[in-house]
Amino acid sequence: MEDNHATAEDSGRRNFLKTSSLAATSFLIVPRHVLGKGFIAPSDKLNIAGIGVGGKGKSDLAAFAKSPNVNIVALCDVDDRQAVDSRSKYPKATYYKDFREMLSKERKNIDACSISTPDNTHAVATLAAMQLGKHVYTQKPLTHDIYESRILGQAAKKYKVITQMGNQGGSGNGVRRMKEIYDAGTIGEVHKVLAWTNRPVWPQAVPTDQSYEIPKELDFDLWLGPAKKVPYNQSYLPWNWRGWWPYGTGALGDM
Repeated sequence: MEDNHATAEDSGRRNFLKTSSLAATSFLIVPRHVLGKGFIAPSDKLNIAGIGVGGKGKSDLAAFAKSPNVNIVALCDVDDRQAVDSRSKYPKATYYKDFREMLSKERKNIDACSISTPDNTHAVATLAAMQLGKHVYTQKPLTHDIYESRILGQAAKKYKVITQMGNQGGSGNGVRRMKEIYDAGTIGEVHKVLAWTNRPVWPQAVPTDQSYEIPKELDFDLWLGPAKKVPYNQSYLPWNWRGWWPYGTGALGDM
């Protein structure tokens, strides 16, 4: 069986930022009565940073930005091509390629992080944010394996942060209403539930033995995250990585 875990050397070159303590933070607080009725004080707004801001990350940020209580203050993506739309929509947000650098430089400005990266970097980005006391909204699947999920559960309690996994398919009004009907006993005892998915919708058995030149917009080393170093193959990005275990979790993790 192939060992898809990074070697000690690989792990060392990608160890994410560890912060032992936080400096005291001071904010400019403007009372509501100074601004007048109908205005929200800057200190009352939630400052959100996006880690992975293309695709689902882009739509998640757009959903957050609909609230008048939210500021999008920082953006991070390893691929400039994927970040174009978000950078255009939030021109005041500072842009980074490395989430570790972003968290280090913006930790006084960020209240929460929206994380939508390939599956294998969900845990490291989420944990790094929680270690700084940041609330997190992380896309499904929460982690790459059960061990990582347990670590995040412990971290949420330790750092006393609010957490949410993005699972829009299983948390909509229809699902909620169905649970209410079941809980009320309206449909009686349920013996069987059938679920359908169109996953996988990405190509299968794509060869990756050929290497390609890395696009100048992409930091492929950062994209690999904790996975072992391999030659760049254009089949991985921006979508099909779901079909390779070192980066994704297949159909089950994408439902």
